[in-house]
Amino acid sequence: MKARTARVHRKTAETDIRLRLSLDGRGRYAISTGIRFLDHMLELFTRHGGFDLVIEARGDLDVDQHHTVEDIGIVLGQAVREALGSKKGINRAGYFVMPMDETLALAAIDLSGRAYLVMNAPVRARRVGDLQVELLEDFFHGFANSAAANVHLKVAYGRSSHHAVEAMFKAFARALRFACSRDARLKRQLPSTKGLL
Repeated sequence: MKARTARVHRKTAETDIRLRLSLDGRGRYAISTGIRFLDHMLELFTRHGGFDLVIEARGDLDVDQHHTVEDIGIVLGQAVREALGSKKGINRAGYFVMPMDETLALAAIDLSGRAYLVMNAPVRARRVGDLQVELLEDFFHGFANSAAANVHLKVAYGRSSHHAVEAMFKAFARALRFACSRDARLKRQLPSTKGLL
C-alpha cells in the first residue's frame, strides 16, 4: 500500500513551520514549537494516534502565542488532508471517549470534506503550563478548516485543567486514528454516496 505521508512548510511574517506526518506510523515524534506544554500535547497526540510527526516551529512568541498555536493547527490539518490522498477505503469518521482520572473528554471527527468545529471545553485555568488555554479553540479551528473535517470536542467534567486539556488531545488523537484507518473490505470505495469527499 502507498505510504500516507505529507510534508508541509508554511512561512508567514509571523511563523515558520515545517511539519512531516505519517498516518501509518508508530507514535514517534520530534516536536519543537517554543511552547513546551503544546509540545507535550502534540507528543501524546502522536503516540495515541499511532502517527509519526515532526514539527519545527518558530513564531513571534514575543508578541503572543496566538499565531504559532493557530498556524500549527492549520499546518497539521493540511498535512492530514494531503496524506489521506483520495480517501478511498478509509473509515472516514471516528469517535473516542477518554477518561483521565476525574476527567472525561469526548471527540468525534468526520473527514467529510466540510469544515466545522464545535468545542465545549470549559477549562478554569487561563494557562496550563506555559500554554494560553483560550488558544486551543484557534488550534482546533485551524485544523478543522485545513483538514476539511467536522471536529466535535467536549470535556464532560473534571477538576484539573491539565487533565481536561490532556484528555481532549488524547480523545482527538484516537478519534482521528480511527477515522484515518483503512477498511480492507472497502479499499476501492470512497466512504460517501455522493462520490466526492
